[in-house]
Amino acid sequence: MTGLTVAGIVLVLALIIGVGLYSGKKVKNSKDFLTGGGKAGPGLVCGALMGSLVSSQSTLGSVQLAFHYGLAAWWFTLGSGLGCLLMALGYTKALRSSGCVTEVQIISSEYGGTVESVGSVLSATGIFITVLSQVMGCVGLFTLMFPSMSTMAAAALAVLVMCCYVIFGGAWGAGMGGVAKVTLLYLSMMGGMVLILHSEGGLSGLTASLERLLGGTPLGLVQQTANNVPNLTEAADIPRRFINLTARGTMKDLGSCVSLLLGVLSTQTYAQAVWSGRTDSDARKGVLLSAFLIPPLGIAGVLMGLSMRAHYLTAAEAAALAAAGQTVPDLPVLSSTLHVMPAFAMDYLPPILSGMVLGTLLITVIGGGAGLSLGIATILVKDIYKRFLPHLCTAARELLATRLTIAVVLIAAAVFSIVIPNKTLNDFGFLSMALRGAVVFAPMTCALALKGRIRSGFILAAITLAPITVAAAHFFKLPGDPLLAGMGVSVGGCLLGLLFPPRKR
Repeated sequence: MTGLTVAGIVLVLALIIGVGLYSGKKVKNSKDFLTGGGKAGPGLVCGALMGSLVSSQSTLGSVQLAFHYGLAAWWFTLGSGLGCLLMALGYTKALRSSGCVTEVQIISSEYGGTVESVGSVLSATGIFITVLSQVMGCVGLFTLMFPSMSTMAAAALAVLVMCCYVIFGGAWGAGMGGVAKVTLLYLSMMGGMVLILHSEGGLSGLTASLERLLGGTPLGLVQQTANNVPNLTEAADIPRRFINLTARGTMKDLGSCVSLLLGVLSTQTYAQAVWSGRTDSDARKGVLLSAFLIPPLGIAGVLMGLSMRAHYLTAAEAAALAAAGQTVPDLPVLSSTLHVMPAFAMDYLPPILSGMVLGTLLITVIGGGAGLSLGIATILVKDIYKRFLPHLCTAARELLATRLTIAVVLIAAAVFSIVIPNKTLNDFGFLSMALRGAVVFAPMTCALALKGRIRSGFILAAITLAPITVAAAHFFKLPGDPLLAGMGVSVGGCLLGLLFPPRKR
């Protein structure tokens, strides 16, 4: 890595840390910290939402998945965009008129304190899985850019920068930092897409390169062994694998889209962006802007993954070819598919621009982890701490508790990132969204639209059993997407509750 590359990284990190410190001056109380005092215009609403939602899964994870499955990797950003669209059109006004500051409070205001406690813990757990993936992505970036840095040091640095991003400014930091991050990310991703299409000779040239490297070649025939994906036995397998939205299976890919759609609606951090809007109209415009800005980033990521697939090997593939007695192609080798996107920046862009892209990737991951940790802290402080620790009712203590909780959440994620084996980031993302959707979506919708018509016991059963079903379906690898099983249980519990309404007093 050249000095200019390092300078580009430092420049971007300095910018985002400066924004975080400056935003702290706008925080006078806990309301300013949690929702920006409800003073944000459409741009800041969009920045806060995309700053958290467009994270390691939308960038590193999508490029990583596209390396193996091409266009099917678009589901994360496409589903996110659809989720924002549904939130803007169907939920923004209802959320803002609820008078609540957490989604679980909306549920508990209708169904009681026990539902609130259980829902808060489960919702926070689902969000924490995504925070963990952000820290893992940040650690992967730091160790790639600075090979001598240990995993423990990288995790500590990730937590430090995430704290600077959000712990001073809260929602203000997430919104202002998100605007800076989205601007830099769009310049980086769109510039990369143009470069790929020009250098590869368009999509047809890229497909031809993939066919030459993988279509029935020795490398194509070790995919199952090396990457645990189906082998590519002939040239016709290339478009079926890489230019196919449902390459991983129709139920799996459509289920992933639904996971994202419902997960967006069921995540505290994204709802906080809605509550930060100055008016209903400003909030709706900010969410709609996010809905249209997010999907194109996924297309750029898919093209990056395909371009790297056409010109790079993984270490596992090289080992599998050697073990089979085949010649290993003379191509660059990636030690991990998590490095696909950073390697693209380092190998194909001028040094200073490469550093700025790598710095942008870092703040993309950092912003996602920081914003989501703010959502967890809001849930725990508003729905748990204040209920069982009433002395937190003063504004100063609540603000301090929120900041300390953010730090504890990020430190815990750093510890887990060190001990948990590395895996595909989007696996964590889809699981997390599924858990959040199963816990929050149906009960919150019923609380908003079916007041007084469902007994709280049925909602408590839905909130408890649905995430257990999602986790079981994921770990036992049951057919279909885990969310579908969990949502079946959640919606079923709510429908049963309609059949046995509360007794009227």
